[in-house]
Amino acid sequence: MATASFSNLPTRVLSLQSLNHRHRQQSFGITTRRVTCSFVTPSSLGLTSFSNRGFRPTVVFSTGNGGGFHDGTGGRGGGGGGGGGDDGDDDAASRNRNEAILVLAEVGRSLESLPKDLAAAIQAGRVPGSIVKRYFELEQSPIMRWLLNFGGFKERLLADDLFLVKVAIECGVGIFTKSAAELERRRENFTKELDFVFADVVMAIIADFMLVWLPAPTVSLRPPLAVSAGPIAKFFYGCPDNAFQVALAGTSYSLLQRTGAIVRNGAKLFVVGTSASLIGVGITNALINLRKAVDKSFAGEAEDVPILSTSIAYGVYMAVSSNLRYQVLAGIIEQRILEPMLHQQKLVLGVTSFAVRTGNTFLGSLMWVDYARWVGIQKIRE
Repeated sequence: MATASFSNLPTRVLSLQSLNHRHRQQSFGITTRRVTCSFVTPSSLGLTSFSNRGFRPTVVFSTGNGGGFHDGTGGRGGGGGGGGGDDGDDDAASRNRNEAILVLAEVGRSLESLPKDLAAAIQAGRVPGSIVKRYFELEQSPIMRWLLNFGGFKERLLADDLFLVKVAIECGVGIFTKSAAELERRRENFTKELDFVFADVVMAIIADFMLVWLPAPTVSLRPPLAVSAGPIAKFFYGCPDNAFQVALAGTSYSLLQRTGAIVRNGAKLFVVGTSASLIGVGITNALINLRKAVDKSFAGEAEDVPILSTSIAYGVYMAVSSNLRYQVLAGIIEQRILEPMLHQQKLVLGVTSFAVRTGNTFLGSLMWVDYARWVGIQKIRE
């Protein structure tokens, strides 16, 4: 059990004292009026329900200190989010946890009502109150609430509530901008090179989603690595998903870790690009052969697109050009420049992001045509 005492000031001060003498008293302020309460504190977490006219928050708290949680006998449980006992990291973790607790109190929710990975991150002090608040805002939409059940979407939506808008921009306008870029580069040869155009557009559409997904900034909710994990796995575990993303309070990334983000995403995009190209070129060759069988006069005009060399070349292009462009776009232009400037104007932010991403997609298409001709997998037809 625990006792509570309130002052008569406008800002109430709640003091919690465990009967176990090894626990310290912990206090925090809650602004309300004429509050009455009754509660029981479990060994590791307590849920305190405050009842008032129209105001019913639920407070989640921990007893003790040092950025972790204590068990019923005073032993230290699984805290975290810090740097191995560093005072600065412990302070940041404690501050994050307190902010998150206050947000939970404001909306009347408990840790048990949250997904396990998010609740664990709050307990460890890895998630500030602003992220918890964004989670509750996203929950208001049925579609977002459904997507929050999936870890990858949840990590990206918590970092950027316009993530789905950016996916729609890339996939929705990709086919038009890429077709326009193909027409601009090929001009009078556009109709003669429709097989190349088709392959390029199919490859681009398949890859568009991954180009938004992989370099997108995230809020890491991943569980700790196994003790048996190797040094390479441990290194990449500490790398951000975007090399330029803003680190949350209590988290920092070294230059080496940010470089690791570029290398890791580059490897993934090489696989994505190569796979997308195999599918796109395979479909193109099938259509060419079908047309040859139907139209004998077309047999002399068309030739199969080289599958292996085109796929590898596109994989390299994705790993280098696309990887760097989208890392800069998501981590610097959008998160560090546009978001702070237009945070309160979501419509303007969405339109600006649409314009920037459309331009980037068009630029990427132009660069691909030049690159494909440079490496010799596509030749200008006379």
